[in-house]
Amino acid sequence: MGKMTPTLHIRTLVSMPFEENTYVVWRPGSSECVVIDPGLQPELIEECLREEGLTMRAILNTHGHADHIAGNEAMKRLAPDAPLFIGSGDARMLTDPDANLSAAFGFAVVSPVADRTVKEGDIIAAAGLAFRVLDIPGHSPGHVVFVHEGAPIQVFGGDVLFRGSIGRYDFPGGNGPLLLEGIRRKLFTLPADTVVYPGHGPVTTVGHEMQTNPFLTEG
Repeated sequence: MGKMTPTLHIRTLVSMPFEENTYVVWRPGSSECVVIDPGLQPELIEECLREEGLTMRAILNTHGHADHIAGNEAMKRLAPDAPLFIGSGDARMLTDPDANLSAAFGFAVVSPVADRTVKEGDIIAAAGLAFRVLDIPGHSPGHVVFVHEGAPIQVFGGDVLFRGSIGRYDFPGGNGPLLLEGIRRKLFTLPADTVVYPGHGPVTTVGHEMQTNPFLTEG
């Protein structure tokens, strides 16, 4: 069998000091992209957009923690017309350094307010792409993930499911049982070859985590 052509182009930019994954996503042949979770080194994103010749059409935040929203302001300056999306339960964290945890680390991150808040079942259409929104709270109260219905399905999952791990739930508003239930009910019901692009660390698949993730395998 010939290799399948990728349904999306995806550049992963890792921003320090939290090794947070920012994703620049676009359709093959297109010059428009979305940016997911712009982190603390927005210059890496700007460089990527220049290199690839891309215009950013939307900014998507999986949740409101500082390491995932710190680049929002720079992205908005770069493309004021690109709407900023976040789950409705985390929207207030954008403008509150205590809620987004930056104050605790000794630096105040403040983002522009969301242009649109999203919830389970919403579809975000931008740059010729469509992402379905799933609510998976537990790491943060309003955490969402963005599902691209490709072959395979691709999930931009923020800090929900990692390769061999799960998101922390000891932050304010965290809830371990809720997080585990959300993963089992909403991610583990997707096809095994579904690729998960997490907020930290390497990509994984639903099947791999169902079989091997120590937080989710019984016994």
